[in-house]
Amino acid sequence: MARIREDDTTRLDEAARAGWLYYVAGNTQEEIAAKLGISRQAAQRLVSLSVSAGLVRVRIDHPIAACLDLAERLKSAFGLTFAEVVPSDPTSTSTTLGIAEACAGEMERWLKRDAPTVIALGTGRTLKAAVENLSPMSCPQHRIVSLTGNIAPDGSASVYNVIFSMADKVKAPHYPMPLPVVVSSPQERDLLHRQKVVEATLHLAATAQVTFVGVGEVDANAPLVLDGFITALEQDELLKAGAVGEIVGWVFDRDGRLIECGLNDRVASAVIPSVEASDVIAVAMGPGKTPAMAAAMRGRLVNGLITDEATAARLIAEGA
Repeated sequence: MARIREDDTTRLDEAARAGWLYYVAGNTQEEIAAKLGISRQAAQRLVSLSVSAGLVRVRIDHPIAACLDLAERLKSAFGLTFAEVVPSDPTSTSTTLGIAEACAGEMERWLKRDAPTVIALGTGRTLKAAVENLSPMSCPQHRIVSLTGNIAPDGSASVYNVIFSMADKVKAPHYPMPLPVVVSSPQERDLLHRQKVVEATLHLAATAQVTFVGVGEVDANAPLVLDGFITALEQDELLKAGAVGEIVGWVFDRDGRLIECGLNDRVASAVIPSVEASDVIAVAMGPGKTPAMAAAMRGRLVNGLITDEATAARLIAEGA
């Protein structure tokens, strides 16, 4: 075979070929070098490039005993029906590393089912990262619905609403929630919820067989504050009322009970589907989110969890 040209397009083509030969076909680097007519060192560089350029996504399917043990202990401590724990990277500051890939894997397992399924989605950075890890799929038998609105306070599209990102990856009917995330008054919410298209979307969300949600904290790093949905003054009022976390805008206390407050009166999101009739899987990690995650599980707002080792250990300590 002719030697590889050095222009970027050809180099990525050859990196994809080398990555396929290594990760899919199981060739050694020596075998790849022979097949591509290059040196072993060049083959090694191409295999590395296939990963760093995002041409290859690697999932480890081998169960790690410590993670499996933590998952079982989480299920026992909080009465979960589903738990997946991924290894922690102690050097990483990412709040999505590992769990986004695991969430994508769980989403794909649901999407590959033959039986028609309603899949509901929350919003946030973690779910957005998970959807970016999805493989392109065609599953017209399913319906995918957003729990929360896609309009930010300034009228722009909400950056972390994932329904449209998923529509690019998954060929299935998608149902966005055509609403602001937070409205100006309870009366405005009632008026909007009575619109036919909104009523239909709310009804569909309530019938979801599986729901994937992020969990937000209510502190200095609160997504509601960072993304401009509430002010610092409103945040202080929530903290004084005992708020520890939120899911699709709904704010709750340490026992997982929704708080009676002005914000919850103005949240336009669908009600979080009942865990009595469906799987509601939270996807989150990190010290800042731990109290909110524990509260959501304690209050049965969710009955499934995808997290990492370090967070799982902290949650088990809280649930003990």
